[in-house]
Amino acid sequence: MENMKEQTAVRELVLDTLLEEERAPGHSHLLIAGLLEKNRDLPQRDKAFAKRLFEGTIERRITLDYFLNTVSKTPVRKMKPLIRCLLRMGTYQLLYMDQVADYAAISESVNLAGKRGFASLKGFVNGVLRSIARGRDAGSLTLPERDADPVRHTSVKTSVPEELVRVFVSEYGPERAEEIMEGFLSVRPVSLRFRTDLPEAEKKRILEELRQAGAQVTQSPLAESVFLLSGGGDPASLPGYREGAFLVQDASSVCAVLAAGIRPGDRVLDCCAAPGGKSLLAFELAGPDGSVTARDVSAEKAARIRENAKRMGAENLQVEVWDAGIFRQEDAGAYDVVLLDMPCSGLGILGKKRDIKYRLREEDFASLEALQERIVSACAQYVKPGGTLLYSTCTLRRAENEDRAEWIAERYPFELKEMRRFTPDTNPCDGFFYAVLRRK
Repeated sequence: MENMKEQTAVRELVLDTLLEEERAPGHSHLLIAGLLEKNRDLPQRDKAFAKRLFEGTIERRITLDYFLNTVSKTPVRKMKPLIRCLLRMGTYQLLYMDQVADYAAISESVNLAGKRGFASLKGFVNGVLRSIARGRDAGSLTLPERDADPVRHTSVKTSVPEELVRVFVSEYGPERAEEIMEGFLSVRPVSLRFRTDLPEAEKKRILEELRQAGAQVTQSPLAESVFLLSGGGDPASLPGYREGAFLVQDASSVCAVLAAGIRPGDRVLDCCAAPGGKSLLAFELAGPDGSVTARDVSAEKAARIRENAKRMGAENLQVEVWDAGIFRQEDAGAYDVVLLDMPCSGLGILGKKRDIKYRLREEDFASLEALQERIVSACAQYVKPGGTLLYSTCTLRRAENEDRAEWIAERYPFELKEMRRFTPDTNPCDGFFYAVLRRK
């Protein structure tokens, strides 16, 4: 950023967005998308800075609050909301953004406190952040002792609430659980899936343009059509996006659709389709002689599918608003392939939707599992004899994954053909699960 005025402006945008998230938590990924959209004229590096600062401050909240509480006489929970967000921002820059100088992180935070009506607390903000910087340099900002309280240690280290740490530990054991949770914190590249019918020369041209613009692009080891992009900025501004050459879609999702074995001429139903990535890949695989219907529960979600379909040249994709838990008699046995990407606890995408972990409680799992049973009961009936049901989730709990797939095979006339689970500690993708079931 060229000068102090620009630095202040970008940090203030992030501060306001953090305050908005604190007032109405639950959709941080939409808030940052809205910030970037409203400020599309910002230089690319300022957008990247704002995105990193906002998402990182949300993602590391438990860790940031723990260290702030060790140096501040006022507990974080008792601070004024603006001061709390300001100190979290400043601490994140001091601990996790090496490219930001200490004086900039501290002085800008102090300046914003004064500008926003808290001149009397400028000294407090300055003192707390300087204590954080000194503690970092002296090595005195330490985590809770692992031996004394292993769950609290892992919670603070990975910034995951203790209740969810216990869930991960029960599923994977303490060491693997910590590796998975640390995997969510790593900065991951953006996953771009190119259209399967895009000429190879066109794909190579776009990839070269991306590299010339300074982006790092590598092919995913999981799917041939997926490329991993680092340093490219907002995907909507990339060469080829508006022309529909690619869309943002995780490699695990692509692997799932490919595993369903969709053939040219197949009739396909995607029951919980938004934002439409699986539907669009199915549309490409089914070809002009096939048909794909994409459904979701709200008009807003249906609009997102239509928007992506139009950009990707798939105007013939049928999009409908429908609650997947309500059975439609006219669809019984009508589809060769049914895609069922289930509403779930979302424990596989903590690295993308960074605020999920702060809202999710273990008691929520029972209601989710009941919803899943209701949706399966309706949608399993749409598969014709010999057809395929693709069951998938973006979570890492066995109860929602392997156990649910086995439950479907026991309760309904399906044979379980394949199951696969992806975890972010071992795969360059989201945490994800899919099962392929063939109707007898």
